[in-house]
Amino acid sequence: MKAAFTNLSGIVKQGSGALLPALLLGALGGCATTGGAPAAAMLPATDVPAQAETDPVGTANVDAADDPAIWRNAADPAASLVLGTDKKAGLYVYGLDGKVRDFAAAGALNNADLREVRFADGSQRILVGASDRTDRAEPRIALFALDGATGKLAALGSETFLPAGHAPAEAYGFCMGSPLARDELARAYVVLNDGSVAESRLVEKDGRIAADYVRLVKFATQSEGCVVDDAGKVLFVAEEDVGIWKVPLAGATLVAEPFARVGAQDGLVADVEGLAIARESGGRAWLVASSQGDNAYALFDLSSGKLSGRFRINGGPIGGTSDTDGIEVALGDFGPQFPEGLMVAQDGDNAPKAQNFKMLSWRAIRTALGIQ
Repeated sequence: MKAAFTNLSGIVKQGSGALLPALLLGALGGCATTGGAPAAAMLPATDVPAQAETDPVGTANVDAADDPAIWRNAADPAASLVLGTDKKAGLYVYGLDGKVRDFAAAGALNNADLREVRFADGSQRILVGASDRTDRAEPRIALFALDGATGKLAALGSETFLPAGHAPAEAYGFCMGSPLARDELARAYVVLNDGSVAESRLVEKDGRIAADYVRLVKFATQSEGCVVDDAGKVLFVAEEDVGIWKVPLAGATLVAEPFARVGAQDGLVADVEGLAIARESGGRAWLVASSQGDNAYALFDLSSGKLSGRFRINGGPIGGTSDTDGIEVALGDFGPQFPEGLMVAQDGDNAPKAQNFKMLSWRAIRTALGIQ
């Protein structure tokens, strides 16, 4: 959701409300909330230039581009792929040169994510999921198989997941995680328009991939961005006007714990939007968050939870970003242009063209923030 942006000469003091996590398992019964109203501010950040950008999405003159995903081609890193949603029309696949490789006209797909999964027959495929809000009363998960060699998408269906008899709801945010039990392909998390986050098992069933509802956690106000840290088995959720919550996945229930809140101390200006995990092969990791209210991005050390720095995508011949919704980060070799990793961020103002996605080097981010 786009936030109104106010450029203040000073940082406005935040309210003093405490974060109060609560859980909801299987039915609505409570919600995580906070007191204190957020205030808009322009917080300091280091400029990092984009190194590439995608072709604009096909829907012009409206807020359309929303959320990216990244598939790293381990055999040929420079041939890796970026996916991005046009929430009015469907899902794009881009090469690292920003050119369109494929487009699936699949309706109102808001957020997207992917995992490499192993099927019962032993085959391994790239499974892509997206929150499908085409039906504003019946949320669905749109599923695709991505061919890493050709960049083509094959539609696998759009699956309902909430229990029968549920109240009308709209799919909003979406992220995927590794399986947590046997005979699962992955876990899927859909953030609904009432702040609920529904967890489902993605499983093979009768020749298709089904989404079997497991449990639910609810937040008090509008949430959208989410990401799963597979190594830590933790779900992170952005409550837009409040901050970021962490939800451990290993237990029998989903219990939200405060991670970072809107305000100068944690470097977040509402709305807090897209979230991404940047994890090195040695285990060091960061949570990256879109601080949409001041067109910036905040990095948090996952081991300590402390703010590691803030940056803006700005400078260079390509131009910067503003009003960013979704982001994604993947570390590793992505070829000469992105030798240590890749970040992709939605650009909410790519005028005079339609919205698109900007790409930048993790090495450039790390160097700019002084991370060794």
